[in-house]
Amino acid sequence: MGYIRTKGIVIKEVNTGEADKVVTIFSAHSGKITGYAKGARRPKSRLAAGTQFLCYSDLVLFKGKELCNIYSSDVIDSFYELREDIVKLTYSAHMVDLISDVVMENQPASKVLQLFLNTLHVLAKTDRSPELVTRVFELRLLSLLGYAPYVRGCIQCGKSELEDTYFSFKKCGFLCEECLINDTYASKISKGTAKAMNFIIHAPLRLLFNFALSKEALEELGKIVKKYLRERLDKDYTKLDFLKCL
Repeated sequence: MGYIRTKGIVIKEVNTGEADKVVTIFSAHSGKITGYAKGARRPKSRLAAGTQFLCYSDLVLFKGKELCNIYSSDVIDSFYELREDIVKLTYSAHMVDLISDVVMENQPASKVLQLFLNTLHVLAKTDRSPELVTRVFELRLLSLLGYAPYVRGCIQCGKSELEDTYFSFKKCGFLCEECLINDTYASKISKGTAKAMNFIIHAPLRLLFNFALSKEALEELGKIVKKYLRERLDKDYTKLDFLKCL
């Protein structure tokens, strides 16, 4: 047992007792951490702000036998803009579902955390399309997990300059028209979508969201990424279906 000091973001909060919380924190050096925040639901509690959903804080925790007790939390970014916008909050909750499935307890995931924080910052502080921001996050996350598709040319023959580009879910990458005979289920994609996928996978993190897509290309990218995500993680993520009701 002992004290742990870490920066982390709350990805789940559950009320317990009269005024307490149990929260799940995504930290860079320890992956997911479950923490008990005594009295955090009291308005004057020093833990009230830092234990809210999507709040990124500098935390001090005391490691117990089964879970950690949160001793203090100094807010770095509350991302309050996300909680005040139902559309952005829904996209954020969808990303949290992905994070919850791929990040394990006591397993460092600093690159995933940095991607998540950068994505939330863009979503909260800019007017960029929430759908585009989310598709970028999904594809880059899959790349960090080792599922990056090959997008620098034809995965079959190696040709780098493609007249027409097809995405193969079977081979996990681009195909040229000549190699399409080997995969009849590949989807043809526009040059704009192909360039976007290449950029998302290979661009430096600081430039990751510095591009725009037409409505048609974004729709095409969405279909590709959603199917690829489902096949790689073997799960349907339905949180965004809520937006159809708005």
